[in-house]
Amino acid sequence: MKTMTFQASLAAALMLATAWLASPASAQTQSPPAAPAQSTAQPPTAGTVPPATAPMAPAPAVSAAPAAAGAGPMAAIPASAKPEPAAVAPAMKELSPWVMFMSADVIVKAVMIGLAFASLMTWTVFIAKSIELSVASSKLRSALKKIAEARSLAEAQMALGTKEGILPSFLAAALREARMSAGLSSDAGINERAASSFSEIVRAEQRRIRIGMGVLATIGSTSPFVGLFGTVWGIMNSFIGISKSQTTNLAVVAPGIAEALLATAIGLVAAIPAVIIYNHFSRLTKGYLELVSRASGAAARLLSRDLDRSHGSAHSRAAE
Repeated sequence: MKTMTFQASLAAALMLATAWLASPASAQTQSPPAAPAQSTAQPPTAGTVPPATAPMAPAPAVSAAPAAAGAGPMAAIPASAKPEPAAVAPAMKELSPWVMFMSADVIVKAVMIGLAFASLMTWTVFIAKSIELSVASSKLRSALKKIAEARSLAEAQMALGTKEGILPSFLAAALREARMSAGLSSDAGINERAASSFSEIVRAEQRRIRIGMGVLATIGSTSPFVGLFGTVWGIMNSFIGISKSQTTNLAVVAPGIAEALLATAIGLVAAIPAVIIYNHFSRLTKGYLELVSRASGAAARLLSRDLDRSHGSAHSRAAE
C-alpha cells in the first residue's frame, strides 16, 4: 500500500510540474500583440503557480508598434508627394540690339534715336559733299585748261562761254574793274582793287565749300558724350531696379546695363565716321581751294596783260 501511495504521489507531482512548465508558453502564444491590455489573467488554480513571465510578453509588440508607425510615413513620402526641385533662376532674355532698344528707358531711347539721326546726317553730308567737291574740282580744272592759251580777258571769256563757275566770276570781276577804271593811269590801283574783288570771291567760295563741315565737327565731338549720358542714365535705372528687386542676379542686372552700354556704342558709331569724314573733307577742301587760288592768279595775270597792252597802244599812238 505504501508503495502504491508513493507511486500515486510521484505521478501527481509530475503532472503538476508538467502543467507549471506548459502554462508560460501557452500564455505567450495565445496573447494578442496588438491589444495587450485586453488579456486577462487566469485565476490560479489549486496547486498551480502564476507564471512570472506572462506580463512581459506584450513588450516586443509595443516596441514594434512605434517602429511600424514611424516607418509608415517614411514609406508613404515617395508615393504620395515627391520633393519639389530647387527654385530655378529666371532665364535671361535675348539681348539683341533691337530688344535692348525696345526695353530701354524713354530717355535712353531718345538718346539712341538722336545718335542714329546724327549718324544718318553724317553719311548724308559725306555723299553730298563728295559729289559737290568732285564736280567742282573737275569743272575748275577743265576751265583752267581752256584759258591756258588765252591772251586777254575777252579771249578767256569766249573760251569759257556762258558757263557759271568760280573762274568766270574772276574774269567778270576783272573786266568790271577794268571798265570802271577806264581813263585812270595808275595800273597799281587797278590791280589792287581787282585783287580785293578776287579775295571776296575766294572767301565766299570757302564759305560755300565748307557747308556741312561744321555738322561733321559737331557730331564727331559731341556724340560720345551724348552716348555717355545715355549710359549713365541707364546704369542709374539699373541700380534702382536692383535696389527694388533686392537681388543681384545676372538676369536682373544684365539687361539694364546692356541697354545703357548700347547708347555709348551708338554714340561711337556716330562719332568715329564723322571725325574720319571731316578729316577727309578737310584735305579735299584744301586741294580745291588751291585750285581756286590758281584761278584767281590766272585772272589777275590776264588783267595785267590787258592793262599793259592798253598802255602800250597808248604810248605808240603818242609816239606817232
